[in-house]
Amino acid sequence: MLYNFEEICYDNGNFEEEKEVAFLAGKEGEKYKILIADDSEMNRSILADILENEYEILEAENGMQAMEIIDAYQQNLSLVLLDIVMPEMDGFDVLAKMNDKGYISDIPVIMISSENSASCVERAYELGVADFISRPFDALIVRRRVDNTILLYAKQKKLIGLAARQIYEKERQSRLMIEILSHVVEFRNGESGQHIRRVRLLTELLLRHLNQRTEEYHFSQQEIASICTASALHDIGKIAIPEEILNKPGRLTEAEFAVMRTHSQIGAQMLDNLPIQQKDPLIKTAYGICRWHHERYDGNGYPDGLQGDQIPIAAQVVALADVYDALTSDRVYKKAISHEIAIQMILDGECGAFHPLLLSCLTEVADMLKEHLSEDDFADDPRRLRSVVEELLQREELTASDRTLRLLEQERMKYDVFASLTNEIQFEYTITPSVLVLSPAGASQLDLPEVIKDPYHDKQLISVLSACGLDSLVALLKSATPAKPEVAYECKLCLEKEERWFRIVFRTIWSEETQQCTGAMGKAMDIHDSRVKTDDLERMASTDQLTGLLNHASSKKRVEALLAKNPTGKFALAIFDLDDFKAANDTFGHQFGDEVLVQTAKRLRRSIRSNDIAARVGGDEYLLFLEYTSELEPTIRRIFSALCGKYGDFTVSVSLGVALTETLGADYDTLFQAADKALYTVKRSGRGGYCFYDEGMQDTFSVISPIEDIKG
Repeated sequence: MLYNFEEICYDNGNFEEEKEVAFLAGKEGEKYKILIADDSEMNRSILADILENEYEILEAENGMQAMEIIDAYQQNLSLVLLDIVMPEMDGFDVLAKMNDKGYISDIPVIMISSENSASCVERAYELGVADFISRPFDALIVRRRVDNTILLYAKQKKLIGLAARQIYEKERQSRLMIEILSHVVEFRNGESGQHIRRVRLLTELLLRHLNQRTEEYHFSQQEIASICTASALHDIGKIAIPEEILNKPGRLTEAEFAVMRTHSQIGAQMLDNLPIQQKDPLIKTAYGICRWHHERYDGNGYPDGLQGDQIPIAAQVVALADVYDALTSDRVYKKAISHEIAIQMILDGECGAFHPLLLSCLTEVADMLKEHLSEDDFADDPRRLRSVVEELLQREELTASDRTLRLLEQERMKYDVFASLTNEIQFEYTITPSVLVLSPAGASQLDLPEVIKDPYHDKQLISVLSACGLDSLVALLKSATPAKPEVAYECKLCLEKEERWFRIVFRTIWSEETQQCTGAMGKAMDIHDSRVKTDDLERMASTDQLTGLLNHASSKKRVEALLAKNPTGKFALAIFDLDDFKAANDTFGHQFGDEVLVQTAKRLRRSIRSNDIAARVGGDEYLLFLEYTSELEPTIRRIFSALCGKYGDFTVSVSLGVALTETLGADYDTLFQAADKALYTVKRSGRGGYCFYDEGMQDTFSVISPIEDIKG
């Protein structure tokens, strides 16, 4: 079984070296290597037979040989199946050697042994084994555990690599930013830090929305991070503009405006003159943004008069973010205007010409901008969560709450690797502040916003969860503990007025210091089709194919469940069959006989309640189980009368026996046998009637006299 992990990693050109990728992904035709170390040739042969179709098998008959093979293959060995009792070097010694050499963290080990005492198993796990398989071997269990262990370790290794590279890249960019800022520290910066932060945030919002809107432009996570970081430098050239022009409260003269326009070239020149990292992608991106963020889509911008797609899309996005924030913020020369007016001015072309697709994105995110980009709410804006976490990762000292955010960010990076390639709905939840963050694909699938502030009171979310109940999920969240943080739950979600089954799996996040739950992250998987198919199969297995009633086996299970749940309740079990049914088959044919059976089932359904249990026991024999609170005889008489009647030229008559839990107790077999005896008492007394079981019927051939008194 080969898993192509290269397909589920970021396509950013920063994969591990070819040898490591080959180990994790597997080249075409290549199999994972498994070492079976056991002194019994029979055991090795059995395991090889189970696994050789999917894996390349290596064998060792003692611990010494096992270590020689492990030393030889090292990272190219995917799994070790290790016996405990072996000559020369036993399994525990092999594990100790693997720990000493640092192999145990990269090469998973499954112990295989008939020795399963608690002390033995505990020692094996302490030495780092991933799993334990007892002899004798079950082929299905062996294959499943081997597959799962190899897949888990391969995923972990790749995800650790991805997380490490991303964190390293963020740290490297931070160091690079410090060098850039050091280079320009002699200049004055005319823009506020708030403006830079807001432009960065709006840039990220537009880029992510652009990713969802079209395949024409696609940005990886790394590219988005790079563009957002570079956006902070878009106006660095303004620090070279004279203060009397930069901070002039009134309208600029033509000469002053000409000087102001030079800031884009000055900023680009400053980056171009950096003595370091000239070929770095961040520098190249920042250069394009600095120089061309005042170009216009119609070609009437500056400094180079670029038009349309000649302008880098990063510069176009930052330009739109810059204009919006300039309009909605106070400046020395003007007061802030409202969000609605700013959007309309941009759409009307009063503030420059922009890519039509970007204007469409701006329109679609306009409501979110109004809510989340106000200066007063900026610090508490949940959309700042990811940026805040990135900043926290760069600190040397972290508070307890910061560490929680760091853990959430690290987990998010791992989940994001897979989110775009599956239909799974990825989510993150923090308790304080109460924020639910959905993956872009998941938000689209649920028709919800990506960030939901105060999810407990969000009407859209409550509507989606109406079929399963928000309270149920909250109860599950509270049921988790630090020792058992994982929770799994199957429920229905409402998607476009259709209820679909989902499996929700999440892991709660706990504070190390306070031992309090601080949030959760996980995924929801659509299992509707498989669930419906399983339900259909279960229904087919539990249903009589001719009449649609339950079959005997399934009805027995349901009755036993009800009796166990309420052993002191008042229940009745009745059995009846059709009198002279053989005559119907002999006279009118078996097809007619089947129609009589179906008609009888329909009459039975119409005469009972929805929570009563009705089944076809076999042939022309039926079962009925019901609960009652008052006198039962009138109910039995009514059902008996409903079952009897004419069907074509055949007169349907039934004989029916009833047993009660009040006299016999809550045991299915006892009730069934008693009802059966009552049924045959009726038959021996002339058929076409019903009666209740009593102790006088211990002899099956005893007769109630006169039977006519109890006929319907």
